[in-house]
Amino acid sequence: MIEQLFGSKTRVKLLQMFYSNPNRAFYVREITRKIDEQINSVRRELANLLSIGIIGSDTNNNRLYYEVDQSYEYYRPLAEIFGKQKPKSAKVSVPGPIHPSTASGSDDDITKALRAVGKVELAILTGQFTRDESSGVDLLIVGDINATQLANTINELETKEHKVINYAVMDSDQYAYRLQVKDRFIMTVLEAKKQVLIATDKFNPET
Repeated sequence: MIEQLFGSKTRVKLLQMFYSNPNRAFYVREITRKIDEQINSVRRELANLLSIGIIGSDTNNNRLYYEVDQSYEYYRPLAEIFGKQKPKSAKVSVPGPIHPSTASGSDDDITKALRAVGKVELAILTGQFTRDESSGVDLLIVGDINATQLANTINELETKEHKVINYAVMDSDQYAYRLQVKDRFIMTVLEAKKQVLIATDKFNPET
């Protein structure tokens, strides 16, 4: 039904991917893997979305990245239809911190992998995933984590994402203390452009 309304299965998949990951930037071959569609179809629909203004593009490290444009006039209604997280405010703003997912996360593959390494209370993507290098880290994980499992998971993610992932991990008490004293590293991560994959009520950045 929704594919008929929006004219293309590939277009619908792209809209779902972009609006479920409002702060993630993706390159073409990464997109084709994620939505399992032919690259020519993906390129054609990306050009359509780009011409309309729904997404923007930028080159980084000789790769062309695409990302949903949160300043687009109809960002909010489209996010209501295609996003896993519902915007809290009617105000449209430029990209910034997003509302955390409390169930399956906004990037399903990475979230599922992280949930298998222990009791994760907070998982944040930033750095090269959101093209904001200010935090100095790509992934922050907080909780009771099995270090061996996490190392194996990161290796698998690096292979799948075709990038080296710089990550930081700490237990809940350490994170709570560093948050309380406004530790520079924690504050930088929280203020950076980010994608919150997992957040318990205790460590929800929005509260």
